[in-house]
Amino acid sequence: MGLRGLAGTGFIVGIAGLTATIAAGGSPGRAGGPAGRTARQAAPADDGAAVIGERRPCDRVLDLDIRSPVLDGVGRARLLLPRRWSRDASRRWPVLWLLHGAGAGAEGHTAWTDHTDVEELTEDADVIVVMPDGGPCGNYTDWWNRGGGGAPKWETFHLAELRQILERGYRAGPDRAVAGNAMGGLGALSYAARHRGLFRAAASFSGPLHTLYRDPAGLDVADLVELGVAIGAPSLAWTDVWGDPDEQRVVWRQHNPYDLADRLAGVRLHISAGDGAPGPYDHRPGDPGPDAAEPRDAVETLAHTVSQEFAGKLRKLGIPVSAHFYRGTHTWPYWRRELRATLPTLLAEIT
Repeated sequence: MGLRGLAGTGFIVGIAGLTATIAAGGSPGRAGGPAGRTARQAAPADDGAAVIGERRPCDRVLDLDIRSPVLDGVGRARLLLPRRWSRDASRRWPVLWLLHGAGAGAEGHTAWTDHTDVEELTEDADVIVVMPDGGPCGNYTDWWNRGGGGAPKWETFHLAELRQILERGYRAGPDRAVAGNAMGGLGALSYAARHRGLFRAAASFSGPLHTLYRDPAGLDVADLVELGVAIGAPSLAWTDVWGDPDEQRVVWRQHNPYDLADRLAGVRLHISAGDGAPGPYDHRPGDPGPDAAEPRDAVETLAHTVSQEFAGKLRKLGIPVSAHFYRGTHTWPYWRRELRATLPTLLAEIT
């Protein structure tokens, strides 16, 4: 459809959070800034990525600043630690990864604790919750960059550098689950499919799970990638992510959960999305309630369509998946509800 065709689609309803990125100075590859308190020396990743700062805002929360050669700057991650965690413990803990959506600005690693009650929900869970920064429009991938590669490499930062750091210095174990909202839902299913055996469970909340889905009259996932880069990294070309979806179709397919669906056999899967119509969390107390005549959230409508297609393909392949499709928009109150409902299943797979 292209950006010029977005007027009147209701598209802006679903991307309001992206505009905060500009004010925050967000960048897809340079998550730089001052590091926190110097961390105790911890084993670096294979490529030299290392923790250069730690902050402990409260008892269970540990924020890490990581000097990363694949980001050309400092990457960040927030950890929620189990009650009896110690870096000197003789045991290791299972790990739940939570990935944020586009437009999270400079504080993507705090999105889940800022907008949900994940800290309270996991208070008695014997797991480490890892919430890494994924950039305002990083798409949880190593950018193609016109075939030249190079920074930013978000997939490498998360699944090589950060994973190695956590396993070598923070007692993270080999049992993992992953979930994410919006762009993070795409990342969760892509990571689970592209790295077979790394995650035992994966969940997407409103993720664009078929990146090559086309709707000539409406919104495509390519439009989301284009707009995300235009807002989050206006000096870069959106085709730097995976190339042009027609000319570099092979690259897109290599990162498209729909095309990789067969690689998810054996992973406990959950998918959810709203239909884009205003739902129970879109009205204040005392309002008359949802009105079918109100404009739909175009981004959530797209997520709903492609998530249903993705679930249908999994079922055709004989791969079990649980799904929840509901009335609602592309907003945090619904993702908070979905996390509450899905968390017990995710944790059951790794504890």
